[in-house]
Amino acid sequence: MNRLRGRIAAIESSGQLSLVDVDVEGDTFTAIIVETPDSAGYLKLGGEILLLFKETEVSLAKNLSGLISLRNRIPARVQDIVEGDLLSQVTLDYKGNRIVSIITRRSVRRLGLKTGDQVEGLVKANEMTLMEYDGGL
Repeated sequence: MNRLRGRIAAIESSGQLSLVDVDVEGDTFTAIIVETPDSAGYLKLGGEILLLFKETEVSLAKNLSGLISLRNRIPARVQDIVEGDLLSQVTLDYKGNRIVSIITRRSVRRLGLKTGDQVEGLVKANEMTLMEYDGGL
């Protein structure tokens, strides 16, 4: 599971849903969750939080330009690629944080990915989970 530590920058709620913006080292990440500040005490502006997201939910883009609906764009450098028969594990460095993406081997080859490449990890807001930060990663 990928983890990034940040601070809650904004919360917008409607019914039982909240759209939560989290500042991670100057970048804004967004999660949509089935909780509100009334139902979850850890949802406070300025509160430290962990963003969690599965390796299989991290898509990769190379030379991406233009607008897209995905709110979570993670500029990173490829650290390592382990190719399997069908799937590949791509390890990224995002500002000193390790992010792992599991994509098809075909995608690695189609993108021509190699160690050192600059890419963007892409994660939909509904695939981000929040967890109260307790001092550890």
